[in-house]
Amino acid sequence: MIKEEKNSTFATFHPIITFVYFAAVIGITMFSMNPIFLAMTFIISFIYSVMIYGRNAIKLNLSVLVPIMIVTMILNPLFTHKGKTVLFYLNGNAMTLESIIYGLAAATMLSSMIIWFSCFNKMMSSDKFIYLFGRVAPAISLILSMCFRFIPMLKNRFKEISEGQKCMGRDFSGGSLIKRSRQLCKEISILIAWSLEVSIETSDSMEARGYGLKGRTSFSIFRFDKRDGRLMSLIIILFIIVLAGCMKGQNNILYYPEVIFTPITSFSIIVIISYFLLLLLPIIIDIRGELMWKRLSLEI
Repeated sequence: MIKEEKNSTFATFHPIITFVYFAAVIGITMFSMNPIFLAMTFIISFIYSVMIYGRNAIKLNLSVLVPIMIVTMILNPLFTHKGKTVLFYLNGNAMTLESIIYGLAAATMLSSMIIWFSCFNKMMSSDKFIYLFGRVAPAISLILSMCFRFIPMLKNRFKEISEGQKCMGRDFSGGSLIKRSRQLCKEISILIAWSLEVSIETSDSMEARGYGLKGRTSFSIFRFDKRDGRLMSLIIILFIIVLAGCMKGQNNILYYPEVIFTPITSFSIIVIISYFLLLLLPIIIDIRGELMWKRLSLEI
């Protein structure tokens, strides 16, 4: 049964593990249009997002991804008229089956990347990101870490402001259009002022602590141990196999003028299995961690 949002065992590994894993998965997803690869990455990313975000991820994913997929499937045939299987003509332009299939593949790839990035945002907290890149590029790492948490932070703050206004008898969801608009603008104004105030306080605090200065030391709770080393080795091995397969054209497919798949070979099967295992790693780790936790709880 799907549970509510919970902590992930995969997130307890060293931050470099998280970064390397998602960089590998997102990179392969971005440059692969093979239906087998796309189906695996979409289904597994969807399942994993539900595991770490809870039931709400199902509704959120479908409400966001379904419109994106429909729009992409519709737009591609309107602008691309290549393909030998003509279904019908629209204003003299051929609507082909191949262009629709390519649009579906592109939509699946885009949707998978969105889900993987949402999972990455959940796993890679701002302190982990600053830990990885704070010494190399302190300004860039700070900006990126703030961007990752910007939307969730504003969403939570706006919710707090709205609840506070409701307790005072002010609610932008009721009343006339003008009244609702004024109340909404007021709450947005409060949100902006609050965010700016916190930003100034954060900036002053970081400047006082010497952030970005040469020779500045920092404390870290992250340690790369044997467990991290084993998982990193497994990720690298699986990624090298998949990358070698991609370089050999095992994930190639032609959509125009007709759909032509790369012949299935023993090597391509190894590549597909390796990619499947690479995608499944965080799910396996989380399930194993949950089972161990339940077993230890029963022994108490």
